[in-house]
Amino acid sequence: MFSLEALFCHVDDFCQVFEAKWLEKLLSSSSKWRKRAKSLSLSEIMTILISFHQNHYRDFQHYYLNHVCAHWRKAFPQLPSYQRFIQWIPSTLIPLCVYLKHCFGQCTGISFVDATKVQVCHNRRIGSHRVFQNLAARGKTSVDWFFGFKLHLIVNERGELLNVHITPGNVDDRKPVSKLLQSLFGKVFADRGYVSQAIAETLLNDFGIEFFVKPKRNMKNRLMRLHDKLLSRKRSIVETITLPT
Repeated sequence: MFSLEALFCHVDDFCQVFEAKWLEKLLSSSSKWRKRAKSLSLSEIMTILISFHQNHYRDFQHYYLNHVCAHWRKAFPQLPSYQRFIQWIPSTLIPLCVYLKHCFGQCTGISFVDATKVQVCHNRRIGSHRVFQNLAARGKTSVDWFFGFKLHLIVNERGELLNVHITPGNVDDRKPVSKLLQSLFGKVFADRGYVSQAIAETLLNDFGIEFFVKPKRNMKNRLMRLHDKLLSRKRSIVETITLPT
């Protein structure tokens, strides 16, 4: 976990390079419209948003009013109101996605893949939910049912992100595997939700990737090399990242 100063410096270094290239790629419009200047820079906005996920607050409003405004006023002297800051968040979507890609690690030949639920509302409010009405779906984990999305992550043995993919909650865990692993190599370890002989054969024949999946309870155990069996026990690395908050 970065300190506030270290996180801002890392984000600001990225923004100085990204913003210049981003402005070059934007299409110009013939219509004139007023662009109101922000009291915070892009790197400051992104730092506040990223820090929210590093803290224990469950909702952003409570975090912004009781943490940012109360304790970080000296670090961000031009803080706007909560309503104004919320209006700025959509403009940071592309920079945040590019920054996430920028923070990806390098494939080392040993990778671990897993998925976790991203619940958008309580099950009792599924019928009245409107925000993700046409995007989210009802899905099932090994614990219970939920309404939302599935976040698929793949990391190396150091816990560094290699790729991410988001699907509706009702999509089979095995469906996005080919997209997740398209630029990787070596050995990949997964849990029971990714069991598929066809996927394992395709990955081995087309990409040279050895795909190891923990067998289900009703399946016969397959012989594994001792080295691969020891590596499969390291799969808890990705589970510590995908644990729901």
